[in-house]
Amino acid sequence: MRRVVITAASAAVATAALALPASAVPAQPESQAKASEYVVLYKEGVSLSKARAAVKAAGGTIVSENTDVGVATVRTTKTGFTAAVARQDALEGAAANRVIGHAPKTGKAAKPFAVEKEGRGQTAGAAKFTKGAKGEPLADLQWDMKQIRATADGSYKIEPGDKRVLVGVIDTGIDGNHPDIKPNFNRALSRNFTVDIPTDANGNEVDGPCEAEPDKSCNDPADVDENEHGTHVASTIASPRNGLGMAGVAPNVQLVNLRAGQDSGYFFLKPTVDALTYAAKNGIDVVNMSFYIDPWLFNCVDNPADSPEEQAEQRTVIEAANRALNFAHRHGVTLVAAAGNEAIDYTKTNTDDSSPNFASEPGEQPHERTIPPSCLSLPGEGDHVIPVSSTGISKRKAYYSSYGNGYIQVAAPGGDKYDTADGKLDDKVGIWAAYPESIARERGELNADGTPNTPRVVRDCKGGTCAYYQSIQGTSMASPHAAGVAALIVSKYGKRDRVHGGLTMDPDAVARILTGTASATACPKGGSYTYTRYVKQADGSYQKVVATHTCEGGKNRNGFYGAGIIDAKKAVSR
Repeated sequence: MRRVVITAASAAVATAALALPASAVPAQPESQAKASEYVVLYKEGVSLSKARAAVKAAGGTIVSENTDVGVATVRTTKTGFTAAVARQDALEGAAANRVIGHAPKTGKAAKPFAVEKEGRGQTAGAAKFTKGAKGEPLADLQWDMKQIRATADGSYKIEPGDKRVLVGVIDTGIDGNHPDIKPNFNRALSRNFTVDIPTDANGNEVDGPCEAEPDKSCNDPADVDENEHGTHVASTIASPRNGLGMAGVAPNVQLVNLRAGQDSGYFFLKPTVDALTYAAKNGIDVVNMSFYIDPWLFNCVDNPADSPEEQAEQRTVIEAANRALNFAHRHGVTLVAAAGNEAIDYTKTNTDDSSPNFASEPGEQPHERTIPPSCLSLPGEGDHVIPVSSTGISKRKAYYSSYGNGYIQVAAPGGDKYDTADGKLDDKVGIWAAYPESIARERGELNADGTPNTPRVVRDCKGGTCAYYQSIQGTSMASPHAAGVAALIVSKYGKRDRVHGGLTMDPDAVARILTGTASATACPKGGSYTYTRYVKQADGSYQKVVATHTCEGGKNRNGFYGAGIIDAKKAVSR
């Protein structure tokens, strides 16, 4: 199972974390070779003293607590700890959290975001573009903003966003020094809730050795992104209109980095819970969640393919995640999430052979499971969350985007590089947004003079300052478009926040406007759409890939588009 490394020091950045008395720490250090960490969920309504006593009775030592949702990080050397937790009336359950004391091997653990990285191998022929006469210099690349009318002639003219509105990006981090993000980056509120994980329990590399990090540490500051994903998401939401590069959906709002994702792209329960509770307690108006909580793509409470311990863990993930989502919703946070890149209907029975996708114990591997609709992918199927499907330049649902009537609430541009006349990949129809220069250099995507050497990267310079942008695709890219429109809605209709300052708005009201102003889009004629792609192979040949997806529902609400494709201009023109 995927487990995150959480230490007492890293947990302290969450306002909900509780410093424990010295008596709560064991007198002698536990054996690093045998110790493991778990996320333990307290029963609702149980006093802290009873919950802490129950943890001790189960054989655990509390490292940190999030008292807002009743979650503790617990270290133990006890075999069968999850079963011991299940026997305690004051505890709800436990989920794996940390790998401790395993020597690295040469292999690497599997990583998510495969769809977003499609086309990465091209290294010749920089992208050609013409700077637009209207809007930001690279606005002509932004077909996505035109699709939702977030343009100089659209929503920008009516409501470009308000500096008092805060959007939290729960992701792999934000490059707070990127020239086209820095003006809107709120460094003071940004936090990192993770610690890099060198290897998994099988010894496979995950984030890599701490000494190989740019800062030689596994504890990263809250203004870096060593993955790329979070920076792209943040840029789509709120890159400013500053005469450089391109603008986001809400170019005047502030961005807050709430890092819960590893450098490798894994997202674990405890950092996600901490990020959501932090957002709730610090006046964040909207959060974007372009991920699923690892190690389970789908969490099932009683799947016969899973062991009793795995079933208990998944129940814990569901309960803890929903507690955090509900806590955030009660405190005025609008919750927006990516619908998933599995190209499946979430309302039907599916097969999952990818979970658990991270080894927390030596020898642990994913296994095939039949997934009924009752199983939940989180946070997308969590309480009060707005799941967003992805569209391409033609407005068709993207070939990779998951869907489902009753699951999808709205659709937004996420890019589809095969949405082309010949069905072959074209980076121009991906989503363009900010890209950390350090990563572009590390990957060899820049020439000696700083110009890009790949069609999926472009550069724009102003007054000696240059910034880089890349084209990627995914529902991860669709979700921030919707989060940006949600931020515009709060900017336009929100009221003064008497607790935190700034503006605030009931998340249910934000959701009603977001869905109510979306452009209703019918299912394809006949109810199904067949995607034909020609995927380039290593030898230069093309493989034909065909898939058919079925859309259920009417024009005003269906499984491909939900209530429709979001419309930034209409959302602020009521």
